[in-house]
Amino acid sequence: MPEISVDVHIGRSVTEVYDFLSDARNLPLWFSGVDTVAEGSEPAGPGVTHVYRFPGRHRDQVLQCVAYVPGEHLVFRGDRMWNALGAQTPMYSFTLSARPRGTLLRLTVQARLTGALTLLAPVVAMAWRRDLPRDVRRLGERLGAPHCHVISAPRRVRLPISASAPAAAPTTVPPAFAPPAPPRPQLRPEPRPEARPAPRPEPRPASVPAAKERAPRSAA
Repeated sequence: MPEISVDVHIGRSVTEVYDFLSDARNLPLWFSGVDTVAEGSEPAGPGVTHVYRFPGRHRDQVLQCVAYVPGEHLVFRGDRMWNALGAQTPMYSFTLSARPRGTLLRLTVQARLTGALTLLAPVVAMAWRRDLPRDVRRLGERLGAPHCHVISAPRRVRLPISASAPAAAPTTVPPAFAPPAPPRPQLRPEPRPEARPAPRPEPRPASVPAAKERAPRSAA
């Protein structure tokens, strides 16, 4: 799932920026990920759906607000879109925080890919890396702050691991505040008993033949 983020400083208050972003009808005015949004009377909020078109497609899709924290966080998720290679589901996230001279906005785009489209994840990520800096500058112009400052573009890129590549073995990284592990006791091998040479057999005395009995001498 490619994921791209960009941080931008806009010289407008958090309320002004959030009110503009929460109205999905404003997305086509500056955001390259949305082509058109149909007019609707529903106010912004969680669960509210909008009919929109993704760039390059001619069928209407549903864009739903799945997260809504006024002045802080906003997430829109598009319908799953199918083609001959697979499917993709786009998600657009906006996180805001107040700054002394305006608002810090973090725009994150995610694209969940299935099928053969996963092989095109680097191409999708490359397109968002190219378009997001332009989009946030166009947003600043729409809000009357043309000198918005792009802090990082992109903030991070995360790509899926190819199914054909062998999965790397999981590694466990201890946190920085964890105490060092105690050293393992080194076990010394038990000394083996020295091999003693087998005792040599004592030499047996040679057998002495018995003395022949002398025949008695005959008397002269």
